[in-house]
Amino acid sequence: MSYLDAASSAPLHPVARQALMASLDEGWADPARLYREGRRARMLLDAAREAAAEAVGCRPDELVFTSSGTRAVHSGIAGALAGRRRVGRHLIVSAVEHSSVLHSAEVHQADGGSVTEVPVLRSGAVTVEAYAEALRPDTALACLQSANHEVGTEQPVAGVAEVCRAAGVPLLVDAAQSLGWGRVEGDWSLLTASAHKWGGPSGVGVLVVRKGVRFAAQGPVDERESGRAAGFENIPAIVAAAASLRAVRAEAAQEAARLRELTERIRARVPRLVPDVEVVGDPERRLPGVVTFSCLYVDGETLLHELDRAGFSVSSGSSCTSSTLTPSHVLKAMGVLSEGNVRVSLPPGTPQEDVERFLEVLPGAVAGVREKLGAPVAEAVVRDDALVVDSLGKRCPIPVIELAKVIGDVPVGGLVRVLSDDEAARLDIPAWCEMRGQEYVGEEPADRGSAYVVRRLS
Repeated sequence: MSYLDAASSAPLHPVARQALMASLDEGWADPARLYREGRRARMLLDAAREAAAEAVGCRPDELVFTSSGTRAVHSGIAGALAGRRRVGRHLIVSAVEHSSVLHSAEVHQADGGSVTEVPVLRSGAVTVEAYAEALRPDTALACLQSANHEVGTEQPVAGVAEVCRAAGVPLLVDAAQSLGWGRVEGDWSLLTASAHKWGGPSGVGVLVVRKGVRFAAQGPVDERESGRAAGFENIPAIVAAAASLRAVRAEAAQEAARLRELTERIRARVPRLVPDVEVVGDPERRLPGVVTFSCLYVDGETLLHELDRAGFSVSSGSSCTSSTLTPSHVLKAMGVLSEGNVRVSLPPGTPQEDVERFLEVLPGAVAGVREKLGAPVAEAVVRDDALVVDSLGKRCPIPVIELAKVIGDVPVGGLVRVLSDDEAARLDIPAWCEMRGQEYVGEEPADRGSAYVVRRLS
């Protein structure tokens, strides 16, 4: 079995395993106590904090360990907003942030605060100018991920940090996906990360608050971790997290170059091996081991099951792999195809043979899924000089498949109206038009769902 989903969670690094086992015997006592066992536990905790701070590029007393990366995000946003409440209650986030950031934004808005969501380019990146325009006199905090978790696009953190600093606004950076590869550049104010993303154990997050940043921890006050992370520290896991971070950083430069070559191979060959594929994300400014593509006329969940049976563990941002049955907010914000979406994220050490075997298996898997989904016959009628395709009650990619079947039945310049009540169609039909060189006219109300109007150009 080839595990190719490191962006969700990286396999435990051998150094993390060794440090975890060793510290289980030494780090079990209360580090707040003055007796020998407590002092030993405190020494382990302090050493881990110093190692993590060195990797981040901050002072040890600016860094605390939390119970997860999500907890670090929630605590960091809530504390920064509370600390700057006198300035205002305006929060800025990008449209492609991790759900932990967006959920915090929703809570803030429900509590009476205001939120500006900065749009992204088709590559998934924000622009510095868009963040600069979003800043207001009452802006309390801005948030920006260092790299996107679904498509791997790296964000212009340094530039955004510069305009935020000039406006006197702190910038919180979610560095969960990138910290294992290197420090986050720029004059940021707060930073969060998660150990299981770089090969450490799960259940360890990092929250950094720079000196001088107004911060008021929310919730009951706890004397541990500077009052910013309540509860008894999981010292063995923290020690393992810090040890693995140091280890992956030592390997990062060489491994990044190797993984970039492998992902570039996937980016270049998948469109040649599989028809009607869109490779998404920035082709240059991206994480070393992440490549994401979407396949037309493919159900994402079915494709992932086929690849799983073939021995590959990959993930997807497609609507069909989510219990919400709605398109990935990242793909939606980018305006790219969501159906048949596959994210391949290579863990450090991935052998070249696994990538070659994946490229051998993928075309057959996609073709098999397309064959299964190609059976539905489009229900089309001519109405008001337009061909109407009734796809009500059918989930994507079926509405797109039915559109593709009938587009040739109308003359050049003619219209097709696709009736659909699947939320994913709002994203996938315009993306299909972009890929196939047809004109997406727009969305119209219908008795049920919506009518998506397409003009044939070729």
